[in-house]
Amino acid sequence: MKTIALEEHFVTTSFLKATGAYGSDAPPRLQQMQAQLLDLGSGRIAAMDEAGLDLQVLSLTTLVGNLQASTATAVLHDVNDELAAAVRAHPGRFAGFAALNTRDPAGAAKEFERCVSTLGFRGALLSGTTDGEFLDQPKFIPIFEAASALGVPIYVHPAPPPKAVKDVYFSGLPGETGLVLSIAGWGWHAETGLHSLRLIVSGLFDRFPELQVIIGHMGEGVPYALVRSNQLLTAVARNLKLSVAEYFHRNFHVTTSGYFTLPPFQCAYDVVGIDRLMYSVDYPFSPNTQGRDFLNSLKLSDGDKAKLTHANAEALLKL
Repeated sequence: MKTIALEEHFVTTSFLKATGAYGSDAPPRLQQMQAQLLDLGSGRIAAMDEAGLDLQVLSLTTLVGNLQASTATAVLHDVNDELAAAVRAHPGRFAGFAALNTRDPAGAAKEFERCVSTLGFRGALLSGTTDGEFLDQPKFIPIFEAASALGVPIYVHPAPPPKAVKDVYFSGLPGETGLVLSIAGWGWHAETGLHSLRLIVSGLFDRFPELQVIIGHMGEGVPYALVRSNQLLTAVARNLKLSVAEYFHRNFHVTTSGYFTLPPFQCAYDVVGIDRLMYSVDYPFSPNTQGRDFLNSLKLSDGDKAKLTHANAEALLKL
């Protein structure tokens, strides 16, 4: 069965040079992944073939906050061009999400339009907060306005926490436990779930009712908490036309990225519904083969598995 993965990451040499990412100060595991992240050719495709993966939707890994404000727009413009070249070189195997400089929302909107209209990208991936500000702030409206006008989704992805949060929540712990707790060990998912709810209660989806947002990692904890969050937030969100849960079901999609056990999938399946679930691996941070083993373990009807593995992504991203 055709399989598409939506949260699959890369970097470029120019981006690494601009950020110093994955250098000697990075955890050893991330240093080791540098070659996989840089590979936009045969090695990546071989890893896809090993796991029966037909297409990856590629996105810049989540380190935009490391860029200097004065050079971020130019660096990301070049990154988008390099990704477009890789997509052209391997049609049918790669598609792209735009990388945008959220410090310059108006400029980001223009680059977003270029990436979709000229480069053929299928949406954009934005990472966490920008200088401590969530995307519900009015300054970021031009980016969402562009997504709505272009008819493409925005993937909201985690990023390391702001320094103030890191100092209070994740410091004073032994070894690398604070770092891991702040990212994939817990903090990333809690913050992105919070980010999703903030977008809803801000009224963003009343302004742009057709706007579609993707979140990964089986919904970043939101499906588990949605009934309680809906009851309490809807009661006080007098600015909203619909309930919190109605926006989540209308405007959000969830991918499996990095989560390969049945209980969180079952929760997402029951709460989100199969029509808004899509497959992702989170390569190379998770191996493609692990994702394939998980897919093979799911006891779904052929119709539901087709929606999960490719049909929903094809419809949303117009693939």
